[in-house]
Amino acid sequence: MKPTLDNWKLWLVVSLTLGLAPFVPEPHIVGKLRWLMGGAVGMKPIDWLDLVQHGFPFVLLFRALFVKFRK
Repeated sequence: MKPTLDNWKLWLVVSLTLGLAPFVPEPHIVGKLRWLMGGAVGMKPIDWLDLVQHGFPFVLLFRALFVKFRK
């Protein structure tokens, strides 16, 4: 059985659903990244936690793709 951390299809689905939610008016992670690139002025600890929660599926996706293409 394939290890969960190396399952890039699972992390793609998780990234597209949980990583981008809510979708309207823009994906949440996009707004957080814009805020971060703008200097992160006014970001509270809850905003940093939110950034980590929405960004972590993408980190796991990139890790799984790296492992897949390294083989």
